[in-house]
Amino acid sequence: MEALSNIAFGLDVALSWTNLLYCFIGVFLGTLIGVLPGIGPTSTISILIPVAYQIGNPIGSLIMLAGIFYGAQYGGSITSILLKLPGEVTTIISALDGYQLAQKGRAGAALTIAAIGSFIAGTFATFVVAFAAQPLALIGFKFGPAEYTNLMILGLLMSIVLTQGSFLKGFGMILLGILLGLIGLDVNTGYERFNLGYLELADGIPFPIAAIGMFGLSEVLYNLFHDHEKHLRKKHKKITLKELIPNKEELKRSINPIFRGTFLGSFLGLVPGPGTTISGVASYVTEKKLSNQPEKFGTGEIEGLAGPESANNAAAQTSYIPFLSLGLAFSPVPVMLLGALITFNIIPGPMLMETNSDLFWGVIASMWIGNIMLLILNIPLISIWVKLLTVPWTILYPAIFVITTVGAYFISYNTWHIGILFLLAIFGYICRRLDIEVVPFIMGFVLGKFLEEYLRRALTMSSGNYDIFYASSISKTILLIIFMALVLKIYAIFRRKALTTAY
Repeated sequence: MEALSNIAFGLDVALSWTNLLYCFIGVFLGTLIGVLPGIGPTSTISILIPVAYQIGNPIGSLIMLAGIFYGAQYGGSITSILLKLPGEVTTIISALDGYQLAQKGRAGAALTIAAIGSFIAGTFATFVVAFAAQPLALIGFKFGPAEYTNLMILGLLMSIVLTQGSFLKGFGMILLGILLGLIGLDVNTGYERFNLGYLELADGIPFPIAAIGMFGLSEVLYNLFHDHEKHLRKKHKKITLKELIPNKEELKRSINPIFRGTFLGSFLGLVPGPGTTISGVASYVTEKKLSNQPEKFGTGEIEGLAGPESANNAAAQTSYIPFLSLGLAFSPVPVMLLGALITFNIIPGPMLMETNSDLFWGVIASMWIGNIMLLILNIPLISIWVKLLTVPWTILYPAIFVITTVGAYFISYNTWHIGILFLLAIFGYICRRLDIEVVPFIMGFVLGKFLEEYLRRALTMSSGNYDIFYASSISKTILLIIFMALVLKIYAIFRRKALTTAY
């Protein structure tokens, strides 16, 4: 009953007209930012922190900044589904089956399922935060460097499971992604590495550059050079209402993945930092394993979109538990939000519920309100978003090149990143022609930095003793899952070869 009274108190705070306005501004800006590849919620929040301080209301400011974060999750899904342009880590998986659904004329249905799944997941995650914030935060607090290292290895392994082709190719792409992601400053010593002596690469390669190059622009190149004749013959027909609404079969097939993704994302969001990154991958792998036709994943399966979209949104919201309850900030967005709170002389931690209960419960309640706003805001706009697919390719593709090039420059005002963007686009195109999956490359690029950081921390703590990686019960459980996943993958490879030989 205490949790319900806390929710009621939070709703009373969040439903004031000023906080409702800040919430709407946040989710609207977040959606807009997600649709525009290259900007991202981190840079936007950092820019708006001075504006938030001028507002003078810490509750309204945090509600607005938080709205930008989870609003960007859905906004990023729009371009991932329609154009295969993921601007955020969490929307990479949505591009796999979501884009194929759009190519089959089911773009509106895909966006609707994404919106519904995000709303259900966000609603559930809000209640998870309200009912079990402090107890669940302790779960994330038990993760040390060794547990994080094992978790990173599991995340990388899951990305190989996504691939339909060779295990060795997937493993090789992971290694390439890790090597590219390690360019820049050493996390411990601060020395430059792998940048060939060029200062322009001292800060490394930003994620949007890698994601847009490997996914979006490589897809444009593939369509231009490989499917050129198909695009010339393609006639854009008028989008009908039937194509915007999911049919009964799509809704039925989406129900279980949405709930599984919601539960999985809610749990993984408790793991500070990497939890939100791997939630979509974990959901996708789960749905693929449970499917009767796993070979169809990547060709436009609604389960491959509904599950990850729900997991991403749930993880984005439960990630506030370790941030608000323990004051732990392990990824860029919580760090930005922590800085915003510090400007108001508010320190997140165990006492926040007591000293600033209106802020804590007001922000939690605003997440649910924000998800309602996102649903109301985006469902009517789906018909507008889908019209992007009716734009002639002679206009759309040059526009994508211009927007992504400008976005790449404004990420860090570094012209080198434009050149890297085009090189990665060519590399992604070559991989596409050779039927090599690029998801393991991107996951290696993202998780490689985490893996190195936590691996070195763990070895420093243990004075070089590798026993630390299987000392705790959490580590042993993760290692057992890794072993079982490897056995299943190897079994699947030999089984596929046996069937091929038999026929």
